[in-house]
Amino acid sequence: MMKLPCLFLSAILLAPFAAADDWPAWHGPNRDSICRETGLLQDWPKSGPKLLWKAKMLGEGYSGPAIVGNVLYTMGNREGKEWVLALDVGKDGKEIWASPIGPVRHDGGSYAGPRSTPSIDGGRLYTLGINGDLVCMSTKDGKILWRHDLVKEFGGKIPGWGYSESVLVDGPLVICTPGQDKAAMLAVNKTDGSVVWQAKVLWPPYQWEGAAYSSPVKFAAGGEEQYVTLAQGGVIAVRASDGKFCWRWDHPANRVANIPTCVPSRQTIFAASGYGAGGGLVEIQQTADGYKAKELYFVKHMQNWHGGVILLDGYLYGADDNQLTCLEHKTGGVKWSDRTSGRCSLLYADGRLYCRDERGPISLVEAASKGFKLHGRFDQPDRSRKSAWPHLVIAGGRLYVRDQDLLLCYEAKK
Repeated sequence: MMKLPCLFLSAILLAPFAAADDWPAWHGPNRDSICRETGLLQDWPKSGPKLLWKAKMLGEGYSGPAIVGNVLYTMGNREGKEWVLALDVGKDGKEIWASPIGPVRHDGGSYAGPRSTPSIDGGRLYTLGINGDLVCMSTKDGKILWRHDLVKEFGGKIPGWGYSESVLVDGPLVICTPGQDKAAMLAVNKTDGSVVWQAKVLWPPYQWEGAAYSSPVKFAAGGEEQYVTLAQGGVIAVRASDGKFCWRWDHPANRVANIPTCVPSRQTIFAASGYGAGGGLVEIQQTADGYKAKELYFVKHMQNWHGGVILLDGYLYGADDNQLTCLEHKTGGVKWSDRTSGRCSLLYADGRLYCRDERGPISLVEAASKGFKLHGRFDQPDRSRKSAWPHLVIAGGRLYVRDQDLLLCYEAKK
């Protein structure tokens, strides 16, 4: 017994943990789309920031970048297979390795290619293919260490546009959403892939309505940690320790595509969706037999399709359909809106919002509730004809832009 602490300490010292300026997973290290780097450009010239390099041959798809050190990880379809890629960002995006996880079996509803952003934890990578292939790989060479098929093993149902969530790595667990009445959410051991729990969720008329396209987040209510996600039928939460169903909230869902990641804050959850839905805030309250979600407000002026919502200093920023909008978090009241930024995805860093319109233009906007102020806008070179859905990433003072087969790297520092 006395040897265990020493062994554990050795493992900590040897493990390649992410540094402060890494972006190791979907929406960053805290899953909030907030980059903590400073000293970044506060204004862009008309042509945009300096383009440092561009890399090609990533394959088709909408997977975003995950970056640890000088290595960027993403996914793409190439040669009839779904691949995980590792690129050296210190060498102009040169490919380090590429590992296939299976054949292309799903067309993504006419939007081909994987959507998941890999999650990096120590020397391992975890990701989910569009067909439901959950894999753990070595970051050194891409070797698959364990895998699961969410459809064959857990009865999961592939959503219309394919599995799209980016899995959550939390402590010893990997969390994902097969989307089935007996395995609405799933926790497996990150080391060996063994099943820890399968969460059963009941919906009227007592059927699980399936996985959507949102990614899970961690949340604490009543002293208990929970995993929360936006599914097809609405927001659901299960207890982190054993997967027990905690609560649900039906309001923000639509019947087309629920995509944005939920935004937790203390005892509240903000969730939004597009296609005529809207966004709102619930307070999670304890009851005699568990929890309930008390709706504080729901508004139509945050119909967020795919770009996500960021909470900063008491205000929410996100695209309400095709206009960038700032809401007061507490009330849902509109502070300002701007149509020039389009239906955009968002990233925050050093006082600025980085907004990527799905049509291509990238804007730098002041993150302030007092009003919209543009600090630069540019169009990337070599734009594909497909929607610009991958979210932007800043790591190590550089801005990364994924567009299908192409990866662009810009200087983001002053």
